[in-house]
Amino acid sequence: MSTYDSAREQYAALGVDTESALSRLKNIPISIHCWQGDDVGGFEDPDGQLGSGLAVTGNYPGKARTPDELRSDLEKALSLIPGNHRLNLHAIYLESDSKVDRNAIEPKHFQGWIDWCKSQNVGLDFNPSCFAHPLADAGLTLTSPDDGIRQFWIDHCKASRVVADEMGRQLGDKTVTNIWVPDGYKDVPADRMAPRQRLKDSLDEILAAPTEHNLDAVESKLFGIGSEAFVAGSHEFYMGYAMQKQILLCLDAGHFHPTEMISEKISSCLLFLPELLLHVSRGVRWDSDHVVTFNDELLAIAREIVANKVEDRVHIGLDFFDASINRVAAWTIGVRNTLRALLTGLLEPTDKLRAAELEGDYTTRLALMEEVKTFPIGAVWDEYCRRQDVPVGPSWLTDVQEYEHQVLSKR
Repeated sequence: MSTYDSAREQYAALGVDTESALSRLKNIPISIHCWQGDDVGGFEDPDGQLGSGLAVTGNYPGKARTPDELRSDLEKALSLIPGNHRLNLHAIYLESDSKVDRNAIEPKHFQGWIDWCKSQNVGLDFNPSCFAHPLADAGLTLTSPDDGIRQFWIDHCKASRVVADEMGRQLGDKTVTNIWVPDGYKDVPADRMAPRQRLKDSLDEILAAPTEHNLDAVESKLFGIGSEAFVAGSHEFYMGYAMQKQILLCLDAGHFHPTEMISEKISSCLLFLPELLLHVSRGVRWDSDHVVTFNDELLAIAREIVANKVEDRVHIGLDFFDASINRVAAWTIGVRNTLRALLTGLLEPTDKLRAAELEGDYTTRLALMEEVKTFPIGAVWDEYCRRQDVPVGPSWLTDVQEYEHQVLSKR
């Protein structure tokens, strides 16, 4: 008997069908963030500085310098990850022979990415890039009291929605377009209402034009470097706005207090919103965007999605950038961990747990929750990887090391 067959019998004794779990997992895409591959550099300005409260640490060799290099690295990562997934692209990753400012971007500047996604059979998501730009140096974009600066960023976000709509049209799969701005103050503001009013008015103008192949999302943040005292786009602001507009609310795992978990928010938000976007990350003491590991919060996030059968209403994207390790490995570790966490949730005896809970049998609930933690998920995960024709266990690391020797080391 194979290890998988043995695991299948063990789970079946609790009423869990491993084949059903693998079937569901196969249909859950993860949106893989392009910016891990080049330290959020983009191709707009090779000498540009990140800024706007964003920081990437490390100088590991092999950083992608061109769109083709970044696509090559993504292809290598995709070859090591089971399932069919998506690419999450920022506006600064445009391709153009001449300088294009952000309020003038068009679908043609991203056609190379659209064509690549077609060739790889992956979906595509998009983000306006409201940072690392001279007009973002003051830390204010959509909330700026300067009409000209604010209009520039409004126009950039409008153009981004046009780009995203065309991406979705060509790929036959709606593009999620997520708006995040760093706007805030380092010290205590005299007026909290006015910046938020300007933000609301800006968003109203951005979202006024209907789109057919695009899903709008808005993302909050608790604080940032240079905006420690006040961020206009707080969770309360965007939760209210998303509910009013019935658009997607983005919950970023690193954008809350260190002890505040987005897993706790998913069920509540879905009672009032049609869909959610998640940016799965790992903050260490602050919004530090570490590579996603197989930890309790990742397991809780995944469990909330699959136990409630809302995977068709929750869009899962990753958001981390670590330049201290091999960047292809960072993608591979993060996505494989996220999928493994989803599988753990799918292999939970949810029906038995809920039945015990309804009967007030909290002893059985706790006992089963603890016993299943040491069930052989690894055997089921390995079987999934075998069926998807990707490396089983840590053998993928050899592929990355060979790619580093043959490709990355020569950059």
